[in-house]
Amino acid sequence: MKKRIFSALLTSALLFITGCGYHWGSIMHPQVKSIAIAPVVNETTAYNVASDMRMMLAEQFTLDGSLELTSLETSDCILETRVLSVKFTEIDDDSYDASVIYRPSEWEVIVEAEFRVIIPGVREPLVKPRKVTGRALFKSQADMETNRIQATRMACSEAAKLIIIYTTEAW
Repeated sequence: MKKRIFSALLTSALLFITGCGYHWGSIMHPQVKSIAIAPVVNETTAYNVASDMRMMLAEQFTLDGSLELTSLETSDCILETRVLSVKFTEIDDDSYDASVIYRPSEWEVIVEAEFRVIIPGVREPLVKPRKVTGRALFKSQADMETNRIQATRMACSEAAKLIIIYTTEAW
């Protein structure tokens, strides 16, 4: 008897919650189910940053799950992205302390990108052009170039997360 009462209360609570307009999942436009990522345009001199940005966008869309990644020909909308700048700034110099311990310098990479989401055949974009910035810190250890590449990917990942949020929630 107690199980039936508990079950009835639980069922009525779930019906009440769904009846109030609450729902789980994406708040993306209801007619948009899939997205394609157009080749990213690199307007910088940074090597391979367009490829890194596109890879991070695909990874973040897959993790988010709000939209299905499809081809340019079959998608409901298309994400167009341009990498505008990649800046490396030294934050902290190399240093030695009294016990002769070496601390490598610390750097910051800032990736600035602009994106928009279009629906094929529609003049007005679904998401108007918007700029995002991703940042990452790295140390100049034994292999500076590997550290720069990894930090650039991390900064692209941060920018990609913002692009996903602005695409799925701010349309």
